Amino acid sequence: MSKITVKDTEINVTKINDEDYICITDMLKAKDGDFFVTDWLRNRNTLEYIGTWESVYNPDFNFEEFSKITSRSGLNSFKISVKEFVERTNAISITAKAGRYGGTYAHKDIAFEFAMWISPQFKIYIVKEFQRLKTEEQKQLGWSAKRELAKINYRIHTDAIKNNLIPAELTSKQVSIVYADEADVLNVALFGKTAKQWRDEHPDLKGNIRDYASMNELICLSNLENINAVLINEQMPQAERLVKLNQIAIYQISVLQESDNRKYLK
Repeated sequence: MSKITVKDTEINVTKINDEDYICITDMLKAKDGDFFVTDWLRNRNTLEYIGTWESVYNPDFNFEEFSKITSRSGLNSFKISVKEFVERTNAISITAKAGRYGGTYAHKDIAFEFAMWISPQFKIYIVKEFQRLKTEEQKQLGWSAKRELAKINYRIHTDAIKNNLIPAELTSKQVSIVYADEADVLNVALFGKTAKQWRDEHPDLKGNIRDYASMNELICLSNLENINAVLINEQMPQAERLVKLNQIAIYQISVLQESDNRKYLK
């Protein structure tokens, strides 16, 4: 469940069968006067739009029942609830939900038309906010993928150190020193200094050098962990690995920065 705020109105957004549905009950709060979702649903234009949408996306839509409903849409006495409409037509464009986040939810295509019924301005704002939400979700998805990749590369790196550089007779303290030493190989290759050197230069800062790295540096660091693991498995001496990793770091950072610059120019 996600939320967007449009003109001081908080609106719930949920997923149904991997499609975005927006709570039009929440949206209704932005319309002046006493209105109900049924006031919108009884409108002939509304029904025609929903029928067209269902014909494209819902092969199980009951057009026979739908025709009976639309035939009465011009009458003053005509009124139909969302629940009845869905039950009679097997519609998937709108649905009524109970519970904490209950209300009438409509597929985003239908919800945007509902927003137009509220006002053209409201439709523009809700489309804008919905697009912002989707952009944020894509960013979060990207972050999650990068975090998982970083975890995998970290495991590959530590396994290579464990299998190639740590004799069985070392104490726990000595093992920690080996891991820290290899971590500093990456720190020097990427940042040009060890973790201790960074701490000495920044005594007032909490955390470590990697906590203050840029996104491009973190991406590069994750790549370096994977590459260093390969070099360790190939038995390359540490001094040679440091030189090679530094060359790779310089190249990758330049490529990432160039990519960022292109984004800003668009």
